Amino acid sequence: MKALQLALVAAALAASVAATPAGDRFREANELARAGDYPKAIALYGELAASGEESASLYWNWAQAAAARGAQGEALWALLRARELDPGDRAVVRDVERLRESLNLDPAEIAPEPLAAAGRASRRFRLDLLALVLLALSLLAHGLARGAPGLRWPGGAAWATLLLGLMAAAVPLAASLSRPTAVVVRRGAPLLDAASPTAEATGSLREGEVVPVLESSGVWLRVEDNAGARGWAHVDDVRRIDAAPAPPRD
Repeated sequence: MKALQLALVAAALAASVAATPAGDRFREANELARAGDYPKAIALYGELAASGEESASLYWNWAQAAAARGAQGEALWALLRARELDPGDRAVVRDVERLRESLNLDPAEIAPEPLAAAGRASRRFRLDLLALVLLALSLLAHGLARGAPGLRWPGGAAWATLLLGLMAAAVPLAASLSRPTAVVVRRGAPLLDAASPTAEATGSLREGEVVPVLESSGVWLRVEDNAGARGWAHVDDVRRIDAAPAPPRD
């Protein structure tokens, strides 16, 4: 609870810097959470995220509020979403590990797609931009080598920067091959044999488990759990990590 209060105080101070409607609503959500009204705070965080006002701090506060009301799966989803937005935030990484342990999940159960880590590294270190810069330097060095054949260093530099540029570009390229993932946010969420509320349940999903998303159909996601079982789950039970939550449905 102390961590929750410290987190929300810091977020409220940050939000007060900008006097905008979104900043006011963020402050309001933090005040609601500090007052113990977690459902309303979470609803407001969700509205902000769905409207495009996403940030790692918003999801971190969302996670604290969800954890305080006992929704650990939702808290883990919010933390993993925060990590997507700011892969270098060590506080988020620590909280992800702490929550994984409290949910008694193996590391593999929250990281079913190893290449996703490459994507986070790429975003953290801007490897796509670095690759472009290195490839541009390689072209420049190749030009110098041709224009001044008496110089030896441009040729070596051209090939070195080309190699480094290709290596940097390979990381985001590899990450693009990973499947999207989602977090099971409800305990005992059913795994159905069809994308329908009347479909037969073939099993249940473990709260907090991260599952690859195989396909989607409206408010349904076809997923694969850690044991290899495949089926459909409702988006209220399983939330994607790679996208903001949808606006509340009427």
